[in-house]
Amino acid sequence: MPPHLPLTTPMTSLCWLRRDLRLFDHAALYHALKNSRAVQCVFVFDTDILQALPNKADRRVEFIWHSLAELKTELQKLGSDLHVLHGSATVLIPQLAQQIGATAVFCNHDYEPSAIARDAHVAEQLATQNCVLHSYKDQVIFERDEILTGGGTPYHVFTPYKNAWLKKLNDFYLRAYPTEKYFAALAKFSAPALPSLAQLGFAKTNLTELKIPCGMTGAETLLADFSERIAHYDEARNFPAVKGVSYLSTHLRFGTISIRALARYATRAKGLGAAVWLSELVWRDFYQMLLQHHPYVIGHAFKPQFEHLKFNQNRDWFAAWCNGATGYPLVDAGMRQLNQTGFMHNRLRMVVASFLVKDLQLDWRWGEAYFAEHLNDFDLSANNGGWQWAASTGCDAQPWFRIFNPITQSEKFDAAGKFIRRYVPELANCPDKFIHAPWTLPPIEQRARQIIIGENYPAPLVDHAVAREKTLAMFKAAKP
Repeated sequence: MPPHLPLTTPMTSLCWLRRDLRLFDHAALYHALKNSRAVQCVFVFDTDILQALPNKADRRVEFIWHSLAELKTELQKLGSDLHVLHGSATVLIPQLAQQIGATAVFCNHDYEPSAIARDAHVAEQLATQNCVLHSYKDQVIFERDEILTGGGTPYHVFTPYKNAWLKKLNDFYLRAYPTEKYFAALAKFSAPALPSLAQLGFAKTNLTELKIPCGMTGAETLLADFSERIAHYDEARNFPAVKGVSYLSTHLRFGTISIRALARYATRAKGLGAAVWLSELVWRDFYQMLLQHHPYVIGHAFKPQFEHLKFNQNRDWFAAWCNGATGYPLVDAGMRQLNQTGFMHNRLRMVVASFLVKDLQLDWRWGEAYFAEHLNDFDLSANNGGWQWAASTGCDAQPWFRIFNPITQSEKFDAAGKFIRRYVPELANCPDKFIHAPWTLPPIEQRARQIIIGENYPAPLVDHAVAREKTLAMFKAAKP
């Protein structure tokens, strides 16, 4: 018996992968390997999740598929394999555990309400067959009650939370789980081939054409590229036409790289760019913590006084926003980027969200749902937190009386209209002076440049100044 194995060591364990599609620095896999004689890994394409996806050409499903293909190959190189199942995880995980004679299933915490319910159900099923579910913190640096106020309550303001987070951070919380030391405990077995996208009921997307790198190696490539640019992140991150962000959010969402690896890199990189990037990682923990303590925020305003804002119900305006046809070029460019690529620059997420709520007076939940369907990096807590921030209904949100001006945002962050022209090609010939508000281009110039407002590019849905007054009145009416 190897010396690190206690007498109670399970003969066979199952490591259930979910939001952690990697082999390295992986809490559940580490504990499974260290405390078992033979570990088999499994991923479930969960029909309880997939059936709710309205678009069967979903880049996220394809991203997962490519990442699993790499993971399966790497496990095969180690003499093991990966079970990839299709069906309800609540049925398939207990079933597989029983089939392989596992007495333990290891996984990492998932904090979303539906996932918590799923895991509780799986644990109950496993218990009936004398199998235990072990779960570990992995997708955040600090969870649940690890960062609390002096009074023992959760923080509701980001800056003091961040200060407490940074104060508590040390090498213990950043150290990697050395899974590779225990790879000998991976079970030797062969699993069926990876099911095709078609077999899963999904179609191929433009993921390959977009050259989005997938899997563990894709994450490593992006981090190496970002390491050349992180020093300027604090400034460059605001300009959508510039390659200023890390592009790692989808990898963080699906765990092809660990949050510890990124936070570790940020703390060692030094400089203002690295500090600002680390703050973005802290925001991620903050929103996860809020969801854990206040699950009611899903579908409801964090601030009760703004739960029943008198939003208008104009579905035509919403369709125009979704399709990038509002008449405000930066808003339209951002929405078209999302529709074409599944990615949206963070500055533009704030701009388009503010426009939906505070220029069109449409319900933030409509926008939240649209992002949930289209974002490659969709994460329930961050998406809800971001939308409630922009809508001024959330925790430590943008004050309700502070309203982004889509024209000045455009002038400030895409001054030459480079990003606009990339996604709104009908404005390619528009002079820089007019590209942020093309309806101000004189009619004779419109004809000369083949930019006819109201014909080949829409007129603005609303006048920002008028819309701003309506929004202020809407929020004032809701205040207690």
